[in-house]
Amino acid sequence: MRRGRPVGSAVRQNVLEILGVLGRGHGYQIYKIYRELFPKVTLRVIYYHLKKGIELGELEIEKIEKERGDYSWGSEAEKIYYKLGPKATVHGDDRVKNYIESQQQR
Repeated sequence: MRRGRPVGSAVRQNVLEILGVLGRGHGYQIYKIYRELFPKVTLRVIYYHLKKGIELGELEIEKIEKERGDYSWGSEAEKIYYKLGPKATVHGDDRVKNYIESQQQR
């Protein structure tokens, strides 16, 4: 038996399920959907699992955009868009699919 923590994570699997339906999304967008469907997590935890997913090949960075606006931290925000990577396994959670489809119809 191997020592240490197991590689899998329920939070990261839920993020993969969200991206499986969305196709691509940035961190805060994923966080907002996650908070509606699953137990509460912090934004920091979501970003940790996005970074870990990239390390494991479950996620890839699709593009990085700079968006101008009037933010509390300045006039520009950087959005990193993620997509599923080659090692991602999506099970097809119906809650995620139904929620995202209902949000897109609005």
